[in-house]
Amino acid sequence: MHYRSLLVLLDNSPGCAARTQLAIRLARDRDCHLVGLAPTGLIDVPSGSHGATSLTNYAALARDVLRDEAESATQRFRDECHAAGVRSHEAVIDEADKALSVVRHAHRSDLVLLTQARSEHQVERDLVEEVVLYSARPTLIVPNTGRFEHVGNRVLVAWDDSCEAARALSDALPILCHSSRVELVRWREGGAKDNTALQARLDALYRWLQCHGVAGHVYLESPHGPLADAMLSRAGQIDADLIVMGAYSHPRWAQRMMGGATRGMLAAMTTPVLMSH
Repeated sequence: MHYRSLLVLLDNSPGCAARTQLAIRLARDRDCHLVGLAPTGLIDVPSGSHGATSLTNYAALARDVLRDEAESATQRFRDECHAAGVRSHEAVIDEADKALSVVRHAHRSDLVLLTQARSEHQVERDLVEEVVLYSARPTLIVPNTGRFEHVGNRVLVAWDDSCEAARALSDALPILCHSSRVELVRWREGGAKDNTALQARLDALYRWLQCHGVAGHVYLESPHGPLADAMLSRAGQIDADLIVMGAYSHPRWAQRMMGGATRGMLAAMTTPVLMSH
């Protein structure tokens, strides 16, 4: 089981260089096709007749600037791929909303790479959340600080028996099959004392992982404090270079509101996280 095509977002943000280099290493090491996507974003021009000509001229100039930035980003991407010896790659400029563009192009890739949003940038947070919640493919989110030379050697899987967790675990199999250590942890809710049924399901999950060639270890634990903190603490204890987890949202009437553990992880992550919804 392998990823055959990776998609990385290209822009002029501070995190672009690090995630591009990680995407290049993953594509080269796993012999994947690599797509660099540079969405221009859209210009929001106010409606109304007052100053219509000026607004039209402004919009045209702004579109030219966004197009130039996208072309610069794709050229840097091509140069870096050539220098790194990536066998198969392409760069795409898309004059569309950034989140919508990533979601659409993800349909033709196996994994999407983004960077964790900076805390003060609401636009970046919206982009990451929309891609995670609406993409049909898993999203690998790279922390916005630090260097990550290797991803997927030692992996922590957060498990809660949900559809989202099962989807994330399945989506991560191409990585887990080549990992040297995989720890799957189920955190008990409310300090439940009778763990017989939980343990039986974990044992069945362990056997499923073995069927896929994953040498995993399965644990049942109680969290101390917020779940996101427990995950990050455990990841630090085992020196994990990847966390795999389901991404959760509140009910449909507030679907863009992320669940607490998901939002907490997106805000505080110190290790790359693979999320699926």
